[in-house]
Amino acid sequence: MSAQLLGGSDRTIIAPVEADLDLLEQWRAGNKRAGEDLFRRHFAAVHRFFDNKVARSAEDLTQQTFLECVRARDRFRGASSFRTYVFGIAWNQLRHHFRRETRNELLDFDTSSVDELVASGTSPSSKFDRVQRGRQIHDALIRLPLAQQALLECHYWHGLDAAALAEVFGVPAGAIRVRLLRARNALRDQIGVLKTPASRTEPADDDPLTVSLSQLEAEDESAERDNP
Repeated sequence: MSAQLLGGSDRTIIAPVEADLDLLEQWRAGNKRAGEDLFRRHFAAVHRFFDNKVARSAEDLTQQTFLECVRARDRFRGASSFRTYVFGIAWNQLRHHFRRETRNELLDFDTSSVDELVASGTSPSSKFDRVQRGRQIHDALIRLPLAQQALLECHYWHGLDAAALAEVFGVPAGAIRVRLLRARNALRDQIGVLKTPASRTEPADDDPLTVSLSQLEAEDESAERDNP
């Protein structure tokens, strides 16, 4: 099971940690170009993180994430990868966004889905662009609690391993595999609710998450044939 849960991370090309930290040190020393190169390296991944949840605010939240990196650049000690550090900031920005939109500082992101959070929002800018999540996998993802959705995306789409995920979400590393298993099973259940009997989750462009879900569906079908 662990190979399935963590098998998606090798599909994402991640710049070497040393290269990021070298750029960071150059940036701290006053090399503006190094800072621009560092942000450019991670911009697309952070923007995608927001785009699948708050499409109309993705640009602003991405900018806010990197502005916070600028403000806090001297506080980063290099104990983790810069990528992990950036996604930790992005996760905080996303939670702040929904708390502002709903005017609720006590939101529970382990139980509240994006669909529910958007429905309770007060600003038209918080509404989702339905075109951005037209595929079945996106419809199912936004029905999950936000913490589960973000966990799956950070692992399968952004290549964060168990140690990095533990740091981003502030939980023990030993709990990450269990959380990934629960989140993936919850996503599979949501897809089962949404799809028609004739439909099936097909891998899209070798996407690690949809490939993983397709493998689960194949295992389910095999088990049903073996145990009619």
